[in-house]
Amino acid sequence: MHTPTRLTDRKRSAILAAAAEQFRVHGYETASMDAIAALAEVSKRTVYNHFASKEELFAETVMQMFESSAGQLELGYQSERSLRDQLVELMTLKMRTLADPEFIALARVAIGEAIHAPERTLPVIARLGEREEGVTAWIRAAQADGKLKAGDPAFAATLLQGQVKTFAFWPQIAMGAAPLAPEQQELVIDAAVSMFLSYFAAG
Repeated sequence: MHTPTRLTDRKRSAILAAAAEQFRVHGYETASMDAIAALAEVSKRTVYNHFASKEELFAETVMQMFESSAGQLELGYQSERSLRDQLVELMTLKMRTLADPEFIALARVAIGEAIHAPERTLPVIARLGEREEGVTAWIRAAQADGKLKAGDPAFAATLLQGQVKTFAFWPQIAMGAAPLAPEQQELVIDAAVSMFLSYFAAG
């Protein structure tokens, strides 16, 4: 991960890290800008110099979380490798993100806000939708190489990752289920990749 070198960038990074912790622990409503400033070891004025409101800070924190998650899946397509090996690697990275307690905790807050205050989160979701994440890009490249059937790569990526999230994201978000054990992760990944290839593999 890139480490900011300018003082103002380091302060912004510290504010975002502190905000993520406060939102995870206390939720949006209870988290305060004072507590975020104290945790980031900056003044409250500095927080507001970077983010005009708690709503703006929350939106940027959620964006950072999901972009960091998506960034971990940016494995370039390799024509010489088998589709299965590459997809297993992609979904293993996905599982690693979904098993991160901090990611789950902040995702739970973000989803709760999407339900209770959609006006606060819908703009963030729209911004996320503008960014093509790694699995979609990989599928697009495999289609261009003739290895996967033509079609909407975002649709295919959603189907693939949706199978994983059914076991390794939504139960943890909605019911507080424990992360999957390694052997369960392997079982889910193998089944998801097998079903994906049985439908989308060319020829």
